[in-house]
Amino acid sequence: MTSVDTALPTLGFIGAGRVARCLAAVWAQAGYTVSAVASRSRTSAEQFAAEVPGCTACDGPQQVVDAAELIFITVPDDAIAASAASLKFRPGQAVVHCSGASEVSLLEPARKQGAAIGGFHPLYLFSGLAADRERIVGAYITLEAPEPLKTRLTALVHALRCTPLEIPAGARMLYHASANYAASFILCGLREAVEVWSSFGVNEEDTLAALWPMLEGTLKTARDRGLSSALAGPVSRGDAAVVERQLERLQQLGGEHARLYAQMTRRAVRLARARKPMPGALDAIDALLDPYL
Repeated sequence: MTSVDTALPTLGFIGAGRVARCLAAVWAQAGYTVSAVASRSRTSAEQFAAEVPGCTACDGPQQVVDAAELIFITVPDDAIAASAASLKFRPGQAVVHCSGASEVSLLEPARKQGAAIGGFHPLYLFSGLAADRERIVGAYITLEAPEPLKTRLTALVHALRCTPLEIPAGARMLYHASANYAASFILCGLREAVEVWSSFGVNEEDTLAALWPMLEGTLKTARDRGLSSALAGPVSRGDAAVVERQLERLQQLGGEHARLYAQMTRRAVRLARARKPMPGALDAIDALLDPYL
């Protein structure tokens, strides 16, 4: 373990969930002092403190504020503003929340008391397992903060062996919403495939087993060669006849299967246009989609 550097800020956590437990454990190993934690659940706070040497499980969040220089608020989004408004901060402290969707301005009560405020959002899906401490390596962390707090947060990003990413004020909701396309919405796409395959008798386990290699290959190709180069299927070939028959068959299934397929196909057409000129074929596919949208 790295020896503690007294120049590093003392850290505290209000909230003891998956995000907080991973960050605190890694930062403690990197030489930061994580002095205190509070949670709605005393058991959660005690479990957190047991994983971080020198950390105290507090009875309430004000004790965390009193014990730390840099406080991370890692509670659910709808509790951030109330947490910030209920606490007494002192000049020279810093308060940061770890939400990707909520604006930093929710911490305004702390700023009015002389504390610096900011946002620190890991673009990573935390499992709650100890393995997160290694798996997070290489992830991007979105920062929003003034100096000198930004410099301190950047150092914390590097301690995680991650990469800092700055976004401007007011952009957090769009940033957070669109990040779903690289996470939860991939799962929704797989679920759509499971539902369609079940219509011809293939169960979920076999469907996913068949699709994992395709998904993994697509992601690897996209990373190596770019999104448009990884595009495959009838749109990438300009095969309007196949797309037409696919839409007709999906429409027969009922529900929103054809509509979702048409929406995604329109986006695939845009990717295909970026890769190679097939104006006639792609225009024909685009025209097929309108009745389903």
